[in-house]
Amino acid sequence: RALGAAAVVTPVSSNTVLEKTGAFAATARTRIGSPYVISEMNRMLATGAQAVCGYEANGGFLLASDFDVDGQLLAALPTRDAVLPVVATLIAAGDAGVAALVNALPPRVTYSDRIADFPTASSQKVLAWLKGGNDTERMARLAEAFGALAGNPVAVDETDGMRISFASGDIIHLRPSGNAPELRCYSEADDGVRAQALNAEALRIVRDDLAPKVAG
Repeated sequence: RALGAAAVVTPVSSNTVLEKTGAFAATARTRIGSPYVISEMNRMLATGAQAVCGYEANGGFLLASDFDVDGQLLAALPTRDAVLPVVATLIAAGDAGVAALVNALPPRVTYSDRIADFPTASSQKVLAWLKGGNDTERMARLAEAFGALAGNPVAVDETDGMRISFASGDIIHLRPSGNAPELRCYSEADDGVRAQALNAEALRIVRDDLAPKVAG
């Protein structure tokens, strides 16, 4: 917002406060990793979009196009920049402080954790079971697995792993690690306590309930 961005690209694991602010004309979600973000930014540029930027959940920020900020040129820098978001935030905060900026945003918090030493094959079996069948069957399986924890599932995004949105507003995103025998879970809720508890229980369900169920 401080840069006046019109189009923003970020991986599917990033917090949905991006869309909930309603501050941007276009947003897009990609697989996790800066090459995917850069590819989507380039696609947006090719279709005529201007003021295009992107970021990753770990803080890497990318400018796909030049930006005019208060009459000053900020040249495109489509590489991972950790300094620009810090400087932009401090300038936008001004005398009110960073906390005021955060408090003005929709209340959404993301928490992430993992099951270590969890074979990739086991992760794939769990996701295959959850994704199996038609849409009705898939939603029934998700409700069976996570309904007691998060409520009724209403949407599934399979861009990278399986990102499940629930009517409660909770989000559970399961994704096998690309470089280690781990299953990662990204959870999102309206406050930090809920996001952390959601994450811990979702991982427990996968480890203790679903993995044994699909092992055969």
